[in-house]
Amino acid sequence: MDISEVGQLAKKIKANVKKVIIGKDEVIDMMIIAMFCEGHVLLEDVPGSGKTMLAKTLAKSIDGNFKRIQLTPDLMPTDITGVNYFNMKTAQFEFIKGPVFANVLIADEINRATPKTQSGLLESMEEKQATIDGKTYQLDRPFIVIATQNPIDTQGVFPLPEAQIDRFLMKLNMEYPNHEDTIGVLKTHISEQVLEHTESVTTLAQVVEAADAVNSVQVHDDLIEYVVDIIEATRKSNDVMLGVSSRGGLALLKAAKAAAAVAGRDYVIPDDIKAVAVYVCAHRVIMKSSLQIKKDAAVLFIRTLLEQITVPTEEQLQNNKQ
Repeated sequence: MDISEVGQLAKKIKANVKKVIIGKDEVIDMMIIAMFCEGHVLLEDVPGSGKTMLAKTLAKSIDGNFKRIQLTPDLMPTDITGVNYFNMKTAQFEFIKGPVFANVLIADEINRATPKTQSGLLESMEEKQATIDGKTYQLDRPFIVIATQNPIDTQGVFPLPEAQIDRFLMKLNMEYPNHEDTIGVLKTHISEQVLEHTESVTTLAQVVEAADAVNSVQVHDDLIEYVVDIIEATRKSNDVMLGVSSRGGLALLKAAKAAAAVAGRDYVIPDDIKAVAVYVCAHRVIMKSSLQIKKDAAVLFIRTLLEQITVPTEEQLQNNKQ
């Protein structure tokens, strides 16, 4: 797939999702970028903000096999990955696939599952495979986990460990829509189930081709150094207990490449990195306890860093090419 076709595909998917999800253009953009990276997304916000609806609409738009799990404290890892079942009629074990064997897995309220069950997703998210009773099964491409969590509830929830949070390419917040968008939501959804009439606008094969095309996007060495400056700044700050890892730096580069491809370019510019940096980096930063009580402290911290760190100019990039 040509890079220009990636941009056209992104526009088609966005237009389709916007028929259901109103007033969330930037969130939709980031979801599409994450999808073209074959990365996972953590959607966080209060109940009723459209998190699950967004995930379902995106899944239907790409005509993929999607599964939804409502996570609860009594859920077991095998309820996600699958189990070997002994068939009494054949006197043999048969493997029953779990919902992880899908193109898009919607994990609703992931922080309500126990740490044991949450860990059942780790191998699948990182390695794109699932191991059951010593046998490893490869997952189909694309495989994307869209997990939702409610940050308000504190009873009966199990906060995600840092190791699992780091597996998510991005963390997005839906937030309340403004007055006009709220009116649009009510008008759109009050009379019918809009999602039932949502049709696919692409195929899984095209999504995989777009993901492969993203890998061909070029990144200048100076921009790689710019990314390193960002992640190192998170580690050196006195306000931070844990900064962005090397995996986070790779995630930032890949997301920037996808942003460039969505814009129809086969090369990354500084604005691509700045556009995705907050969504890729903020959830990987652990602020010191005195700052954790402040809402969106990590988001504000990353935004401040982006304003302070010197950005390579176009002239510098051109000179260093020569």
